[in-house]
Amino acid sequence: MRYSKVLIPTLREEPAEAEVVSHKLMLRAGMIRKLAAGVYNYLPLGLRVIRKVEQIIREEMDRSGALEVLMPWVQPAELWEESGRWEDYGKELLRFQDRHERWFCLGPTHEEVITDIVRKDVRSYRQLPLNLYQIQTKFRDEIRPRFGLMRGREFGMKDAYSFDADEQGAEESYRVMFDTYCRIFARCGLKFRAVEAETGPIGGSFSHEFMVLAETGEDIVVSCDSCDYAANLEKAEIERSKTPNKEKAKPKPLELVSTPGMKTVEEVCGFLKVKPQSLVKTLIYQGDSGPIAALVRGDHEINETKLRRLVGCERLELASEEVIEQVSGAPLGFAGPVGLKMRLIADQGIEDMVNFVTGANKADAHLVNVNLGRDFQVEELSDVRVAREGDPCPRCEGKLLFNRGIEVGHVFKLGTKYSKALKATYLDEQGTERLIIMGCYGIGVGRTAAAAIEQHHDDKGIIFPPALAPFQVLILPVNVKEERLSGVAENIHHSLEERGIEVLLDDRDERPGVKFKDADLIGIPLRVTLGNRFIKEGVIELKWRWSEEIDLVREEDMVDEVLKRLKSIKEGGDDEHS
Repeated sequence: MRYSKVLIPTLREEPAEAEVVSHKLMLRAGMIRKLAAGVYNYLPLGLRVIRKVEQIIREEMDRSGALEVLMPWVQPAELWEESGRWEDYGKELLRFQDRHERWFCLGPTHEEVITDIVRKDVRSYRQLPLNLYQIQTKFRDEIRPRFGLMRGREFGMKDAYSFDADEQGAEESYRVMFDTYCRIFARCGLKFRAVEAETGPIGGSFSHEFMVLAETGEDIVVSCDSCDYAANLEKAEIERSKTPNKEKAKPKPLELVSTPGMKTVEEVCGFLKVKPQSLVKTLIYQGDSGPIAALVRGDHEINETKLRRLVGCERLELASEEVIEQVSGAPLGFAGPVGLKMRLIADQGIEDMVNFVTGANKADAHLVNVNLGRDFQVEELSDVRVAREGDPCPRCEGKLLFNRGIEVGHVFKLGTKYSKALKATYLDEQGTERLIIMGCYGIGVGRTAAAAIEQHHDDKGIIFPPALAPFQVLILPVNVKEERLSGVAENIHHSLEERGIEVLLDDRDERPGVKFKDADLIGIPLRVTLGNRFIKEGVIELKWRWSEEIDLVREEDMVDEVLKRLKSIKEGGDDEHS
């Protein structure tokens, strides 16, 4: 393909709207253009990369035994009302009415639709297991779309759904998809980690996220320095058995002290000359059935996802100042557990504390020498805090490490959440009607492409993993007006295309500096340069995008050398991008 015939509107300056590397480089490389907030056009280079991701996904999903389908983007409200998600999903669900005033939504996911298909056409255990997938557009009305394809409102996704007769089959389907995802991301040339995760609004009993490791990632990947334990920050566990031994100090008499205007942990600790580890924060939340108080050590933070799961709330949010004053009798910053008449949940980390500081449920006052058991009781003592780097591993004697990552895939064991709501059943061997057990598996297609750029780039531009590059080879004659250079470039271009290689020939009449900058920016793996050395010495330069080394190859050997190099990459050579 000729550069002059392709729409590649590269930019020299960084776009002001872009916040992360992939967004900047995809705009600068002419891969995408913004249409509206969180909605993008894919230009030719960008679409070629997206199609590469899709092809790898499709090949591995087919290999796993999954069957491809295609479901509508527009979904009727009735299905979502059956599952209970029409109201529960929130404002991310874009709802609208047709001319007959019937309600619909743009699908953010397809659990309801796929379950409807199966409940109508699957009757017997003989039709199970079944795994159906699609690669299709989704829409989620994000409150603050950002980071280009990382967090858009409209995006491409591969979503798959497994249907099994029993738990054993569901576990096997989950394992097959887990292994399939590992192959997909490995083939995409990505360094990734599968981590334990929360199920979120999709639901289900457990899940794993697939994280591409990148310093620019917005998520925290928590892993052990000694074993294979890994989780996202929401899910990362702190075992009760790994907390420190109880201090030896004896309880002292409870004492009320004046702390005028001291509301924050830092202010109170500075005023009382104690460490944050000696203070317990009392955070009051509004839950489904009323206010809840959560206690955590002063230097720790409450993990609201863990807390919500523990107390069994669908919704849980920090109470307003008015509610806090109403239930505690004190303004914000002075609530404490002693005498507080509500459900008390404490992080297990306070179990070993002695003589600690809390709010006094009185304005401008705190209590010192507070002790659990003597001065107050809690309903439950559990792991409800956010993990910190250096915490003990919940699986071994190692320590937790933090890395940054980008979520590109998520696998869920749904159980019977949707099959029960939508009455998706089958008849077993004895003719008994049973609920189908489901799994759900998603990959963000555009997000995977963007994550590859976050992981593979330098200060010059994109360094595409070969499997995702829009073209495999870039041929760059430095002066197209020089007939000998342009003629040989044309011959190499033609010969490689005949052999099935994806080639971009830069036939533009541009300065060499412009061509080289664009070549580095768009990140095509292998560059063939015809310049002064060819005119003087009869040799052509051959260079990988990620290497500074330049090899000199004679014209008659160039096609074979290119084929040899591409084959070595495909088969897994010793290169960092193989």
